Amino acid sequence: MSSITLLGPQVRQPFLADVLRELRLTGTFAAVTAGWQEREGEIDELRAHIGAEVTDLGLYARAEQVYAGDAELRLAARRRQARLAEMQEIYRVRLGHGKRAARELFERDGDPDVLRPARRQAIAALRRLDRAHLAGIRRVRAQFDAELRPLERPAVRATLAVLSREIAEANAVFIAGGHVAVLLNRLRLFGGASLLQDKPVIAWSAGAMVACESVVLFHDHPPQGAGNAETFDEGLALARGLIVFPHARTRLRLHDATRIALLARRFAPARCVTLDEDSALHFRAGRLALHAHCWQLGRQGVLSEVEAA
Repeated sequence: MSSITLLGPQVRQPFLADVLRELRLTGTFAAVTAGWQEREGEIDELRAHIGAEVTDLGLYARAEQVYAGDAELRLAARRRQARLAEMQEIYRVRLGHGKRAARELFERDGDPDVLRPARRQAIAALRRLDRAHLAGIRRVRAQFDAELRPLERPAVRATLAVLSREIAEANAVFIAGGHVAVLLNRLRLFGGASLLQDKPVIAWSAGAMVACESVVLFHDHPPQGAGNAETFDEGLALARGLIVFPHARTRLRLHDATRIALLARRFAPARCVTLDEDSALHFRAGRLALHAHCWQLGRQGVLSEVEAA
């Protein structure tokens, strides 16, 4: 990957055009908007904003066409997703107990020599749970790939040939937001990171989430539920060593020191970084080269401005 740029949401106050000028990227572009599902391809506003030609790759619609023509693959994918959904539900139950115990220990007053090891053990238990959950997901996907060999199936291969030509003609690839699971699954169906052909990638919102090594779902005050951050899946690993939190100002209790400390410690050594409407992270050759208005969650429960590693 020549470069990867992660942006905050681009809906209300888009600044993608400014980023393209900063990176000196011009010409034609390709876009992945599969996370928008039925609204995929509605990119007239995007084209007008950047003043350039953009080809939507249509991964959502093309995946539906593939499944329509390959019943075996479609049914196997449904079974896989049902199994993964059940695994996520069971993980969520276990996570709730672990998070309650960890938070109680971090908020408890007492002898530091007693509390410190107890807190470390509580965080270690959450990490083990996250790792075991990801390992289970990895096994399910590996079994699916070994049995179905999706990239070798005629419908997928034919679609990949078209996609490869479209991406080859683009100077960079955009990955927009939307439904993170749909976006990730469609990208994976057509080869994941290899589909992008070492092109510069600019991803925002859910697109930025799937570009990282791990995808973490989060919302500190959802309409219902405990609001525990959940390890959801492995990402494309275009950007390594960090987990991003789009819409952090509205979805995270950034002034809750205990909650911030738990997140930072649980996902360490990865850096937990906010991505809001004015945020940008640019990596060149795997190193952070430019950044703006991003905050890192600290182990002591405070935020600090992102700095180059």
